[in-house]
This record gives sequence, C-alpha cells and structure tokens, in this order.
Amino acid sequence: MEYAEKIEHLSELIKENKRFYVLTGAGISTASGVPDFRSPGTGLWEKIDPIATSSVDVLYDNPRLFYEAAFSRFAKISSAEPNQGHYMLARLEEMGYLKGLITQNIDGLHVRAGSKNVWEVHGHLRSGYCLGCKKKYPFEELVQQVELKRIPPICHNCHSMLRPEVVLFGDPMPSYFFELNLRVQTDCEFMLVVGSSLVVYPVADLPRLAGKMAIINNQQTDYDGKSEVVIREDISQVLEDLVEALENKPGKA
Repeated sequence: MEYAEKIEHLSELIKENKRFYVLTGAGISTASGVPDFRSPGTGLWEKIDPIATSSVDVLYDNPRLFYEAAFSRFAKISSAEPNQGHYMLARLEEMGYLKGLITQNIDGLHVRAGSKNVWEVHGHLRSGYCLGCKKKYPFEELVQQVELKRIPPICHNCHSMLRPEVVLFGDPMPSYFFELNLRVQTDCEFMLVVGSSLVVYPVADLPRLAGKMAIINNQQTDYDGKSEVVIREDISQVLEDLVEALENKPGKA
C-alpha cells in the first residue's frame, strides 16, 4: 500500500470508529528536541543506565546522585516546546474525532499543545511534591533549588525532600490506571499508536485491549502484524496529512 493510500485508509478508520483513542510514546517528541529511549544509535538508554540514576530506589537511597545525574534531563525536557505532531493531535480532538489521548511521555507537550482529554500515565513535569507533608510545588521550584546547589531540594513547610511528579523506575502506576484499562477494553473501537516501540509494560498492553489498531512509528514493533495500517514516516508530517485528509473529506465525528 502506498503512502497516500495508507493516509486515506487511516482517515477512513477514524471516521468509521467513533470511539477513537491515541497512545503516544517518545517518538512524537523527538522533533521537539526530546531524545527517545530505544532508537538504535540515538536512544537515551544506550548511553545511560536508567536504573543506576533514575529509579525510585536511587532517589530515596542516594538523592544526591539522582539530582546530580538524572535531574538535568528532566529540567531539559521541561523546557521543550510542542511540535506539529502534538498540535495535530489536539486538532483531531477539536474536530470531534479523538475521544482520548494516552501518553507515556512526561514532557507535558500534549497539554501545552491544547489537548484536553489526556492521561499522562507516567506523570508530568509541571509539578513536584514533598515526600513528607505532600505539599505540591511548581516544577520550577525544584529546578531553582538544584541550580542553587540545594541538593536535594527541600520543602519550605516541613523540610522533607521534594521529588518530581513522574513515575520513576520502581514506582507504581497511577491509581487510575486500572480504570483506564477497563475504559480502553470497553470503549475504544480504534487505537492509533504514535511514536511508541510498545515494549514498556503495562502501557504496551493497552492496544491489545482495543478493537482495532494502527501504528505510526519509525521502528518495527511486535504489534505491526496485528495493525490495520503501519506507517514508518516522519510523525509530524503523517499527522498533518491525516488531519488534512479528514478536513477535506470530513465524516460524522
């Protein structure tokens, strides 16, 4: 199937399946300067052992290592700007097609691009919180303290350590994740996976619960053979072409 035919088929799937969801991974944010994790030669985990610096055990047992070795990556991600791919997904929601967006990304770029119904299942970098009194802080407070060499950053209220509001290695998934599983299983007729290698569980299991699925991703995934359409092209361009196809031949959203 040629590229134009894939775009047409994808737009028809969206128009035919009213309960349409999207699952995104790191690949959608690379155009915003956020490195992905597993691409051969460029993936972040080829250069850094995440368990050695970014796990919840490191945060609790060696907070200085966490904030000196891992936190700079979070600070860099927090300054990224949405790209065309993020805006196109927000546009699909605005057009009435996209019912919900599930993301593995912590960069918050979907929210900043205007998407409303978003599940950030690995957390986000808009805020942090105190491990003692649970008081929330803007993420910038953690960044400022670390830049001033106040490591680890400390709560102004009870002087306990602050942490970013993200799901680290070893952390439990958010409390709503079980309900999200049920929602996908009972409500999702069609799921479009964008920029995810689908190897991080339990999130990678969500497409299996959907009625139908399609994939936009540069690398092969274990789900390619189960997909209605697989497109391995520039993600932002694909989503822009998809929105254009739906705008030119709109269906009943």
